[in-house]
Amino acid sequence: MSETVADVVLSRLREWGVRQVFGYPGDGINGLLAAWAEAENDPQFVQSRHEEMSAFEAVGYAKFSGDVGVCAATSGPGGVHLLNGLYDAKLDHVPVVALVGQTERSAMGGSYQQEIDMLSLYKDVCSDFVQMCTVPQQIPNLIDRAIRVALSEHAPTAVIFPSDVFELDYEPPAHEFKQVPSSLGIEQAVADADPDAVARAAAVLNDGDKVAMLVGQGARGCVDELTQVAETLGAGCAKALLGRDVLPDTLPWVTGSIGLLGTTASYYLMDECDTLLMVGSNFPYTQFMPQLDQARGVQIDRSGKWIGMRYPNEVNVVGDAKRTLQQLIPLLEQQEDRSWRSTVERNVAHWRKTAQRRAMTDADPINPMRIFHEFSERAPSDSIIAADSGSAANWYARHIEFRDEMRGSLSGTLATMGPAVPYVIGAKWAHPDRPTIAFEGDGAMQMNGLAEMLTVSRYWKQWTDPRLIVVVLHNNDLNQVTWEQRAMSASPKFAESQDLPEMDYAAFARGIGLGGINVEDPDQLGDAWDRALAADRPTLLDVRCDASIPPIPPHATFAQAKSLSTALIEGDEDSWGVIKEGVKQKVQQYIPGTKPEP
Repeated sequence: MSETVADVVLSRLREWGVRQVFGYPGDGINGLLAAWAEAENDPQFVQSRHEEMSAFEAVGYAKFSGDVGVCAATSGPGGVHLLNGLYDAKLDHVPVVALVGQTERSAMGGSYQQEIDMLSLYKDVCSDFVQMCTVPQQIPNLIDRAIRVALSEHAPTAVIFPSDVFELDYEPPAHEFKQVPSSLGIEQAVADADPDAVARAAAVLNDGDKVAMLVGQGARGCVDELTQVAETLGAGCAKALLGRDVLPDTLPWVTGSIGLLGTTASYYLMDECDTLLMVGSNFPYTQFMPQLDQARGVQIDRSGKWIGMRYPNEVNVVGDAKRTLQQLIPLLEQQEDRSWRSTVERNVAHWRKTAQRRAMTDADPINPMRIFHEFSERAPSDSIIAADSGSAANWYARHIEFRDEMRGSLSGTLATMGPAVPYVIGAKWAHPDRPTIAFEGDGAMQMNGLAEMLTVSRYWKQWTDPRLIVVVLHNNDLNQVTWEQRAMSASPKFAESQDLPEMDYAAFARGIGLGGINVEDPDQLGDAWDRALAADRPTLLDVRCDASIPPIPPHATFAQAKSLSTALIEGDEDSWGVIKEGVKQKVQQYIPGTKPEP
């Protein structure tokens, strides 16, 4: 029996080492589904509840494995639904391949059912590579190129298949004119930086008295090199959100997150430095970096496309982060004056006390920061963490101490709602032997997290370690937007857009055979975490928390304070709660020591 195009697509994925494809069926890919049945579900088809979740699961898999993630969807609406997850991959530089159906070739151009100009639709999100397969000879080259480009460019790519093409007999490309053969595999190059550029970068850094470092996800795997640079220069180091797991927070000179969700220690690091070294970061918020005439800048990045666009650097060095740091280290001079380092470490110690005091401050009923603090105190050393967009991202950025082999991520640049649960599902296929934790606002949980818990219930017994914990910040409010209305738009909370319908999330989890724990008392939190982390199945923690706890930025501007005051004066429904909790939180910054813990 001859092979079809669909048979070869799946066999080619297997040859590339793809073991799961995250997808949702439809008649636009029926030929591929038939081949899957013949292939005895190899690679495994992991069925989500929605194509957007399939894409997010592929992103989560790719983020936490370093390998390419693959998703699949039918023609028309299926392909449309993938887009949000693929844009998440594009903006966070993650390798994902989408296999997308299209109407039959004979119907194309005829305004047929589910016919969309897929090439035009995908040309932005998959701008590095998107092609349509119209004849069998294009396979396997299209699959190979889609995977290679995704891995090389750290970007999403797509191959579009008219539905009838899947069922055609496969003919390999021949040794003929206008036929394109292909081959498996890719051996990635490691870019060495120009030695003269590295020497100029070293000269700038050696001349600095107060060196600040900013690292992002591009510096992952460089702990030893970053530590040596920081120790030699007496520098402090802040982390972009996507680089939260690049350096352990246990190092006394690591100031934590930077930006609106950042720490006071990172704010002071940038506010007072005279030299800035950026490594593997495209952090976009220049206002949280030094003043434009304050510091001399050096940046190291693997790509010339992303370098020199956030700060007026003197030296922009293109090269692999690890190799470039290794070239740089022998050229650095030991900074004998450690007063700057001492200042950085004092600010870090003060921030950690402030963070602990804020987390342990009473609220009505539970302070959301305490949820993250209690987890951080008992987090497994190999845990994989995802935070959703919204207020969960605030507390993830500030109140989880990354150490050992812990990994973490969120939708850093797109900042879309809803990826945390599918991220940890994807992470479970990448690392079935590690515990995964998703921190989810109740808005994101209602948007798509609840449905995807059904996916968890379907597949969890295939994982070596059954622990997948979803934590719902239950306050019946789209809290981040509520605070943005107050602090940025001088507008009181608009309840019609912000209030959420009430439901029992833990009961839902229990109803589908998972663990579900309701937490309404702060003193129950520690025990709830212990139970979830020791559970023999995935568990949902439904935590009632206070919507009035303000996500205080590291440095509130006059404009933000004025805007918030105006919103409260004009009749915010919770003005007294906001004032009370805001004062309680702010004062923790000025009280010495830590608070007693249970």
